[in-house]
Formats: sequence, structure tokens, C-alpha cells
Amino acid sequence: MPVSENNNTSQQPLTNLLHTSLSENIFTIKEALGHSNDVIIREIIIDKLDCLSIAIINIDGISDKTVITDFILENLLLEIDNEPENKIDNINDYMKKQCLAVGDVKDLFDFTALFTSILNGETVIVLEGQSVAIATDTKSAKDRAVTEPQTESVIRGPRESFTETLRTNTALIRRKIKSPNLWIKSRVIGEVTQTDVAVMYINGIANDKIVQEVLDRLDQIKIDGILETGYIEDFIQDSKFSIFPMIYNTERPDVIAAELLEGRIAILVDGTPLVLTVPVVFTSFLQAAEDYYQNWIISSLIRLLRFFGISLALIMPSLYVAITTFHQEMLPTPMLISIASQREGVPFPAVVEALIMEIAFEILREAGLRMPRTIGPAVSIVGTLVIGQAAVEAGVVSAVMVIIVALTAICSFLFPSYGLSNTIRVLRFPLMILAAIFGLFGVMFGIMMIILHLCSLRSFGVPYMSPFGPLIVKDQKDAMVLFPRRKLFTRPRLVSQQNNVREQQYYEKRTKH
Repeated sequence: MPVSENNNTSQQPLTNLLHTSLSENIFTIKEALGHSNDVIIREIIIDKLDCLSIAIINIDGISDKTVITDFILENLLLEIDNEPENKIDNINDYMKKQCLAVGDVKDLFDFTALFTSILNGETVIVLEGQSVAIATDTKSAKDRAVTEPQTESVIRGPRESFTETLRTNTALIRRKIKSPNLWIKSRVIGEVTQTDVAVMYINGIANDKIVQEVLDRLDQIKIDGILETGYIEDFIQDSKFSIFPMIYNTERPDVIAAELLEGRIAILVDGTPLVLTVPVVFTSFLQAAEDYYQNWIISSLIRLLRFFGISLALIMPSLYVAITTFHQEMLPTPMLISIASQREGVPFPAVVEALIMEIAFEILREAGLRMPRTIGPAVSIVGTLVIGQAAVEAGVVSAVMVIIVALTAICSFLFPSYGLSNTIRVLRFPLMILAAIFGLFGVMFGIMMIILHLCSLRSFGVPYMSPFGPLIVKDQKDAMVLFPRRKLFTRPRLVSQQNNVREQQYYEKRTKH
């Protein structure tokens, strides 16, 4: 019981209105913030206003000291000092209109708003005898510079990526879409972290029902903290137990701009360079930004290569297990003899051999990712070569198994989306188990279950496998293949159900013919 009483006491000031006494306000602020030494409280006295006391409060490190000194303290003292005595009737209004040379100024009436402003990097001015405080925008501009994307590099296209600052990210998108219809809805999520979340969409293109659904799901999130977009993704996605990624994420502003133009909705979270987009379909994870910047024929061939690569990455090990275990008659005689001679000294069945190599490769890949960048790739490559060669020479695995695992790993790197790559990595293992038990029938059964599961998924009401299921002929222009830009005059029908036409004049001309 004493613990709950202390908690109630510490939280009580957050619900109270500001006092008229400056000393009481300062005492409440210090107590609520635990007398933290990064809380700067500067008290000044104005002689010409009957020795009026003013407190200037900010957090060191997240507030810009130069702005506070040059545009608040200096202006405040000089402007009031130049005024005749007793001429100022309303000091609060006079300070906002005459003294504070900063961009954003607002009134605060309670401690909840006051603490929110201070912890966001704003500077708060509290006056003696006033139950209203003034918040000024003095957020520090220190953030990571806009650099080249680390995970989505391109040969042709923009070389800029999002940063960890929310306003920098929204500015990067507005630079590409200079339209007044690009709207932003803000939310603050996290009882403790008070994380800023922005929802961006193009009014008149995005589906209003989906926009409202996104906002409603964000409003239902009740958690103590949001540190990355993964927190938001876990709360708002439709199928929470599906292994497939249900929300698309990227660090490229040009990709987000393209998604917004198709009618999708972007979710930005302060503190992370990844931006979410909804709704999403399966083909989105196999499309790269560079597809739209080069010749459409080349882009179509590369896309087909990705679809072929995802098939190989998913079923190649299981096919090897099924054929070598149950269906040897499917192989040509010379190949069968070669594989049999290689496996002659291997003490394990094919499924155990495949599992050993797959697990070993996954361990090496994870180790390469977690190691320092200077030694990670070298250790990963050398470890793979040494372990693979040693395993073959020791007779633990066959050489053809090493080749299959290597090709499978290379195919898994074809996907632009890291989330889909992880999904394929996991699904390989149950398919290998099914192949070891039922042969090719087990492999086909596993693939059918995966396809049925994909067809049952929805992302904010949009079928996950569209435009294949349901079949939408018009949307096939930007699915497995990419049509020329002049043919892409309509937006995805199920994503944007209003203003579907990109180029109205060209579309009308085509429909007349």
C-alpha cells in the first residue's frame, strides 16, 4: 500500500493546473522531474515591472542553447528594458507578440502540457502571478545527416534515406510531393516515451476508410513505450500469427512517395529511419525502387528472376531431400551415379545432412551480421568456405549438398525486402521435414498450404495476393512484369478506390479507341 500511495503522489501534479505562484510551479517541476541535473531553470527579475520574476525552463541537450540565448533571453531583457515603466498591461501577451523571436509560441495551462513541451525540447517561460505558461520551439537541430540507404542501395536513383528525426523525414517526403493534398495526422503513443507518430496520405487518392482504420488502430495502442516501427507494426497488422510480413517498411523517401501516389498510407515514427506503408500486397516485397528508373523490359526480366529465385530459395533443399530419398528414378543415370558416389561415405540421411548445412549457414549468416562491420563479412565468407570444404573432406556432407545450400542462400538475397527473406528462410525447414516423410507429395502439400495461407491474408481489407487472387487484369501491368510508364495510367484498384486514374487525358484517349 505505501508503494501505491507514493506512486499516486508522484503522478498527482501531472493532472493539476498551473499555480499563480512561481515558486510553487518551480517546486512542482523539480519534484516531478526528480531534481534531474539536466533540467535548466533560469530565473530573472524585471525591475521595471515591479520586480516581476520569470523562470525560463528547458532540458539541456535537447534544446538549442543558441536560440534560447539569442532569441529569448536577449530579446526578453532588451525589449522589456526599453519599455517605459508600468506601460505593459498584459505581460503574457506582450511577451508573445513583442519579445519572443521564435517560430512557434503557445500557451500552457497545466503541468501535463508543460512537461510534454519541456521533454520535447521546447523552452517554457513561467511568470509570477500568471497561471499560464508560454512554450517556445527551441528543439535542437542535432540529428544524423541524410545519407545513402544502407539496406536498399540502387545503381540508378536517389541516394538519400530517412533519418531518426520525424520532421526531417516528413520534409524529405514533402520535397518529392509538393501538393497541398499531402496531409499529416499526428499521434503521441507511449505512456512513458510519448513518441510522436505521423500518418501521411494524399487526400483524394487514399481510401478514406483505410485512413480512418489506421488512425483507429493507432489510437487503440496502449503501451508504455514505442522505440521503433516494429512496435507499431505488431499492434496494427491484421494477421498477428502469420509469418509473412503484413506491413511494408523502407528507408527510401522515393519509395514512400511512390506508395503514397498509389493510394497507400505511410506511418512515420520518431526515432527510427524506417517508414511503414499500408495496405500491402505480396508482390510489393518483390519490387525494387530501381525497377521504375530503368528500361521496363530489363525491369520485367529482373522481376521474373526474383520470382524464380524465391521459388528456388523455398523448395531447392526439400526437392533434394525428396528426390534422393524417394524419387531417385527422376534423375538421369550419370547424375544419380555421381550423387550416390558422393554420398557413399556420408553417415547421415539426406534430411539430416540438409538440416546440418542449413543450420550451419544460418549461424554463420547471423554471426556475420552481428559482428563489427570491419570483420563481419570476412569472417562469414572465410567461415563458410572453410567449414564447407572441411565438412566435405571429412565425409559429413556431400559436395552437392554444399552447392545446393550455397545456391539457396544466394537466391534468398535476391529479395529487396529483408522481412520476406526471413520468412523464406524459416519455411525451408518444415518443407524439408515434409519432403523427408512424404517425398514430393509432402513438398507439394506444403506449397499448397503456403498458397492457401497467402490467399487467406488481408492487409487493411485488401487481399494479400491481389492482383492474382482475386484476379485483376488491369493491375497485372505492375505485378510479375512491369509495363512501360505510359501504360501505367491507373492506380491499383483495391488500394485506391477513388481517383484511380493517374493520367486523365491519356486514359480518356485510350478508352475512346
